[in-house]
Amino acid sequence: MTRATPASLKRLPVLCALILMSAACARSSYDGGLDPERVTRAVQIATELRASGQKVWCVPFARNASGINLRGDAGTWWGQAPDHGYARDSRPKVGAVMAFSTSGRLPRGHIAVVSKVISDREILVDHANWHPSQVSLGMYVRDVSENNDWSAVRLESQPDALGSVYPVDGFIRPTRSL
Repeated sequence: MTRATPASLKRLPVLCALILMSAACARSSYDGGLDPERVTRAVQIATELRASGQKVWCVPFARNASGINLRGDAGTWWGQAPDHGYARDSRPKVGAVMAFSTSGRLPRGHIAVVSKVISDREILVDHANWHPSQVSLGMYVRDVSENNDWSAVRLESQPDALGSVYPVDGFIRPTRSL
C-alpha cells in the first residue's frame, strides 16, 4: 500500500484544479447545446451509409446530431415536437433543430441542427442531404424575414452565394419541456 506524503498532498489541490478546468473547457466548447461527440458520430454514420451506397437523409442525421428523438418526414417534426415533450421556439439556439416548412421545393420539409449563433439574424447549421446524400457542416444561414422572426431564411449553398428563400416553422429545442 502506498502512503501519501506531505509533498504529494500539497500537489492534490493543483491536480484537482487542473481536472476541473479541463472539464470546464471541454463543456464550454459546444455552448452546452451541441455535443461534439454526438455530431462526430452522426457524421460517421452518414459516411458509412454513403460508402455502402445508401442515401443520407436529413432526419436521421439531425436526430443523431441533436439527440431529439422524433421520427417521420422532416415536415412533421414541428407538429410532433409538443406531443413528445420538446419545446418549440422562434429563436435559434445552439443544438436546436431548425424545422423548414414543407413547400414546393421541400415537399417533405427539411431539418438542420444549429451549430452556432453568429448574430440575431445569422447562424451556422449542420445538416444532411441539402446537397444529395452529403453532410454539410457549418453552413451559413441568414434570417431574411420581414419581421426578424426566422420565418424565412436563405442558405449559403455555394461559397459566397446565398440561395433561394425558404420558409421555416421554427426551432425545436433538444431539452424536453416538463
